Formats: sequence, structure tokens, C-alpha cells
Amino acid sequence: MYPIMKARKLADKIYLMDVAAPRIAKHCEPGQFIIAKTDEAGERVPLTICDYDRKAGTITIVFQTVGASTERMALLHEGDAFLDFVGPLGCPSEFVHEDVEALKKKKILFVAGGVGTAPVYPQVKWMREHGIDVDVIVGAKTRDMLILEEEMRSVAGNLYITTDDGSYMAKGMVTSVIEDLVKNKGIKYDTCVAIGPMIMMKFVCLLTKELEIPTIVSLNPIMVDGTGMCGACRVTVGNEVKFACVDGPEFDGHLVNFDEAMKRQQMYKSQEGRAILKAQEGDTHHGGCGQCGGDE
Repeated sequence: MYPIMKARKLADKIYLMDVAAPRIAKHCEPGQFIIAKTDEAGERVPLTICDYDRKAGTITIVFQTVGASTERMALLHEGDAFLDFVGPLGCPSEFVHEDVEALKKKKILFVAGGVGTAPVYPQVKWMREHGIDVDVIVGAKTRDMLILEEEMRSVAGNLYITTDDGSYMAKGMVTSVIEDLVKNKGIKYDTCVAIGPMIMMKFVCLLTKELEIPTIVSLNPIMVDGTGMCGACRVTVGNEVKFACVDGPEFDGHLVNFDEAMKRQQMYKSQEGRAILKAQEGDTHHGGCGQCGGDE
């Protein structure tokens, strides 16, 4: 069992929990994810790691209720526990393995949309811990849906916040802020990291390709099983078939076929759609078991 040390509601249908999982906390890196399961009847839910405390042995997760399993997770409180909490899974962010001095010479932009703010935070925090200042754009539908503002403000070099309805800070999409920073303020970015809803990442990549800014995206929103066995996160990157949970979750955003991935996700929601996909994709439907671990 994996005790919940802290649980709080961040916004409507969005929750944060600190979970005691010392082995995962010891080995995880920014960009990786865990799989949580509430009880025997619960589904396995893949969630990107929002934060970790190696000394305390805790992992922070943030999730949005979208189905029965996450609704059950939302009912858990401090003192309750997860039956299973497996990780770290997936590949760490590429910059973790880069030379820190080389990173300090780059101008890096992070773009977070909605719940995507959670997986962006540990990456920006890692940058700050290594003496690297980065710019961060956080977008939300409304002020009430904005999460982790203070946490992000404490680690970002410059933080830009925008809301779709203009209820807080700037009004508009994250792409509008990118255009303003690059076209109007003349900032030249070497790399962009965008994490959020698939449609947001698609339009960020269309813009950054036009602006000639290499862009990394995290395809955690399309993961279901988390081990490559269900075939849900099958995606075309360039001319290759990849699986977000075992090959990613981060990929070159300019090579991701977002339209195909989003159409596929809609089909995957129904039993008939899953059957069609399996028939169409044959041996490439599954990605095979990935880097299964656990917190033993």
C-alpha cells in the first residue's frame, strides 16, 4: 500500500496528492510518469509526475477527473492509500542528460496548458535547481482553472499567464503570447517545450515550426494502459510508429501527426472503434511491455 500524505483540490475536478513511494522518488526524473491503482476494482491510471521529494520519499501527482477511476481517486483523503503505485515509467526529459553549461547558454520556453502545468513544473524546477532561467507560459480556460501559479512563479525566470476568457492576466491562447514574445519583443528561443491538451500542442507546434523553434511535446494525454499493451497511445512520429508510454512520452512536436492521433483517440473510446483499429493496425497495434518497475 502507498499512503497518501497530502490531498487537496486545486480547481474544479483537479486534485493534487503527495504519495509515499520512496523507491520511485529515489529514481525518477522530470518527464517520467507513474501508474496508480486505487484498489482491486480500479483501473490502472498513468499520471505524469508533478514533483518528487527524494528525502521525504514522496511523489506528487495531479489529476483531473475524467472517468470512474479518477472519480474514485478524488474520493481518497490524507491517510488513505493506493493499492498500486508503479514507476518511474517512460523516458526522462532529454535535457536531463544534456550538459548543464550548454543549457545555460540556451533560451528555453516552456508552454503549459491546463493540467499540463503539472508535468511542466518539475522540468522548470529542475532548470532552476541547475541555475538555468527559463520563460514559462501558462494557459487556462479561466482564472478558477489555473493551477500551481505560486509554485511555477517560484521557479520560472519569467512567467506569463493567459486565460481564454480574460478573467486573469492576459486574454487569449498561449499561441498569442508566443507570437508577442517572438514577433513583437524580439526574443529568440532555441527550444520550446509544450505540454497540455493535444489541440493546444498541435497549434503551438504549427506556430513554432513557422518561427523555426525546435519543439518538444509530451503525449501523456493519450496514454491509457501505460505499458504499450493496449495500443491506445500509438502515434506516428515522422515516418515511424511510436508508443507514447514506452518510447516517450516526449517527442519532436514538429514530427508528430496530431490529427491522426486525435482521430485515433476518438475511435479508441468505443469498443467498435478499438476493434477497427486493431484490425487495421495488425501487429503494430501494440507496443509491447515497457519499462515496468514498481516501488518494491
